[in-house]
Amino acid sequence: MSATITRTDDLETCLKLRFEVFVDEQGVPPEIERDAYDEIALHLLATEGDRALGTARVLPNGEIGKIGRVCVIKAARGTGLGAALIRAALDEMRADGRFSKAALGSQLHAIPFYEKLGFAAYGEVFDDAGIPHRMMERAL
Repeated sequence: MSATITRTDDLETCLKLRFEVFVDEQGVPPEIERDAYDEIALHLLATEGDRALGTARVLPNGEIGKIGRVCVIKAARGTGLGAALIRAALDEMRADGRFSKAALGSQLHAIPFYEKLGFAAYGEVFDDAGIPHRMMERAL
């Protein structure tokens, strides 16, 4: 797969991907999937040709950049695209210059995926949209 990952202002496409994965597949209530942070976040979009395959967003929180809403459509899973999205988010944070750490809330089943990318879990399990999560972080 030769996907391209870029910063985007195309929030509509990002939201379509997120709804497909989080609402349709994982049962997240649609009214909580989109939030006020979408307006201030940096959004990344992975595409191959004109087909959207995945997205992620980065929110500033002081010296911490919080990665969130990471999703890849079923057809592109297992290709390394999820890891490429995380690396692209980390690169964006490094280029920004104000961040020293990256953080994210991981679904429990995805913790090993993020550990391979240098993240370490901390804190207690918490519920986000009915799905158990733990916080993870890494230095930039």
